[in-house]
Amino acid sequence: MAGSNGKQKSVSSIILSLAVIVLAAAVVYLFVPHDDHAPDIKRVDYRVELLTARRAAPYAVAAPEGLPDTWKATSVRYQADQDDRWHLGFLDPEGQYVAVEQSTQKRDDFIDDASQGAHATKVTQEIDGRTWTRYTGGRYDALVWEGAEGSTTVVAGTASFDQLTKMAQALELKKS
Repeated sequence: MAGSNGKQKSVSSIILSLAVIVLAAAVVYLFVPHDDHAPDIKRVDYRVELLTARRAAPYAVAAPEGLPDTWKATSVRYQADQDDRWHLGFLDPEGQYVAVEQSTQKRDDFIDDASQGAHATKVTQEIDGRTWTRYTGGRYDALVWEGAEGSTTVVAGTASFDQLTKMAQALELKKS
């Protein structure tokens, strides 16, 4: 009979330990903040970088004009030492990412990098007198304009082709 009393103590100890663990997990769950919302990404002012890029780049630099305030600029950079690379990132009104990328880098390498590995389709579209080729796959979809001599322009991101097209329509290419 002495053995059965030991087994009861073992089972009781296991149940008590399990209850303490469940209680501790419940307390942690209740007091640790939960936020399922994406963090608020700050809007950036890209005017200074745009002026600098338009003075320094050997091509006409693209930036949107006339987009509604619901498009939020989130990142900007011009890298003269990296094939005169221009980058301007936005969140569209639906919270999807859209980037304008330009460079003098070898076209195929630049498109692969800027479109995150997307591949050309046979679909093209005319936007403001320019022929853009659709790229799909990879992380991003993209519109690619190869018409500028010496540079390539890519509008890419997680946004729909409708939103990528809106960005491409808003682009003004200028050189200072």
